[in-house]
Amino acid sequence: MVAPGSTARVLVAAAARALRGVDCADLGHPPTLARFPGAPEPVRRAAVARTAGRVALPVERAAEVDVERVADWFVDQYPQRRYPGVVLGSAHGAAVHLAVALGVPWLPAGFEMSVRWKDGVVDHPRAAREHGAALAERLLRGNTDVHVRQVHCPASRGALAGATVALGVRWRCLPRAYARFLAARLEPGASVLLLRDARTWPVRDDGQGHSFQVGCPASGLDPVDFHPDSPALRQVLHSAGGDHAHWDPPEVSCAQALAENGVEGGFERGAREWAGLRGHPLRRVLFPQPEVLSAATADLYRGWLRAAGKTGDRLVVECGRLLDPWQVVRAGLVPYWCENATRRRVSAVEWWLAGSEPFTSVDVLPEPPGVPSPALAGLPQWLAVAAFGRRRRAVDRTAARGYPVTSVPTRRATEVLRNQPYDLPVPPPLRADAALAALRASGSAHGLLVG
Repeated sequence: MVAPGSTARVLVAAAARALRGVDCADLGHPPTLARFPGAPEPVRRAAVARTAGRVALPVERAAEVDVERVADWFVDQYPQRRYPGVVLGSAHGAAVHLAVALGVPWLPAGFEMSVRWKDGVVDHPRAAREHGAALAERLLRGNTDVHVRQVHCPASRGALAGATVALGVRWRCLPRAYARFLAARLEPGASVLLLRDARTWPVRDDGQGHSFQVGCPASGLDPVDFHPDSPALRQVLHSAGGDHAHWDPPEVSCAQALAENGVEGGFERGAREWAGLRGHPLRRVLFPQPEVLSAATADLYRGWLRAAGKTGDRLVVECGRLLDPWQVVRAGLVPYWCENATRRRVSAVEWWLAGSEPFTSVDVLPEPPGVPSPALAGLPQWLAVAAFGRRRRAVDRTAARGYPVTSVPTRRATEVLRNQPYDLPVPPPLRADAALAALRASGSAHGLLVG
């Protein structure tokens, strides 16, 4: 049910392994991102579509989706013991690093599905919406407590946007599986931290439990870049095998709504009600852009490591699915997570490094997105990030080889970080109140809200 390459799936896997003291050496890469380098572009697009069709959910099985089973599967990844808290909410790599520093699980407020679109075309978003609405109707018949957000974004998905539809399923209440897990596994008085991505995007929502957006913030483009006359759109569609002359986006009904990585208000209310009835304080962390949480968490790690007598002057810049929280704490590294390889996200880490106390070493793990885009950072920009290291400056060569149209498995991050020297023992877990104070001190000037 959950897309093999979805961020939520990878982050749960990484967090659960870190809490067991295990790295991510067994995590591969999503087959839907295979780019078949060396083949002509039309052949490569056809191969991508065939691969996507094999791993995506068949249309006829959409009605069989049980979102409670998905929630059960998420909580079953974690060791069966008592925890001093939990982190819930939007999918974000820094949220997982925060959870690992606290010694607690991370659970997403939704998950991503990829469903086949047999006769799909990348340059017809109106047809994509019609197909997605029919799929959402099937799914919602048996799952009334979710909202389905469909995202048609050739800039971030390339040719896959014409072979499958991407559906973000967001819970509108706290899943029963989550409630059972928290009741059984949280220590008395344990804190519940809810992290919310506050980014917005124009959306078409007809109020039937299914909404549709063309493009997404993670593409590195703006909504105006998905207008039929946009030069960026022409370049994106040409790379994906489409034609901008056929582009026919539906009208939006909401000028701005929470983007695909947002948290439904009902989910927050459900978590707050559950926590209040059982004596667990719930604190909310709201971030306007992903780099704000990434920078604040990196600063938090530096302080946490130094309080334990470590240097806190070795940085690893992770990207997308290239992360390994256990290897980070094992080596005593400061982690900064880039959502993806777009220029905006890479520029953000450059600005943060320029204003931070220098690091002795900077290791960079740029995840190739598997698709070309005018919004992507070039390798020189990644090299500029590494150049902030005073003694060691390293960009992973395997990730850089074939960038940006190849794909690299998650375990590549593990292979790189295993070469870092050990810095044990791991510091004792942070307390939630100390973590929130550190986040507020570092991020409030940049729009991070802690309440």
